[in-house]
Amino acid sequence: MNWIKKICFIIIVVSLIFVNLYTKGWAEEKWSKNDPITDEWAMIDLLVARPIGIVAGVFGTGIFILSLPFTLSTGSVDDAAQMFIVKPFEFSFRKFPDNDM
Repeated sequence: MNWIKKICFIIIVVSLIFVNLYTKGWAEEKWSKNDPITDEWAMIDLLVARPIGIVAGVFGTGIFILSLPFTLSTGSVDDAAQMFIVKPFEFSFRKFPDNDM
């Protein structure tokens, strides 16, 4: 009976060691700096996401102007301007930092 406990203990210790090594392997970076996938994501960002942000900023400006009578009465003009105008244009024209891959 005592040998069964020793075998179970050894199996548990070995499995914990292998699980620890396995999760560290998953945490490593998958792509190198010159990987073409990162170039594709940059192209999608430039051709799709940024123009959508500009369109959202333009429509947000219109929504802000329409909601101005309501936001003036509640005193939340700054919050509305931040949400409808500043954030979409900031997303569109701000350079995101590189991840140093």
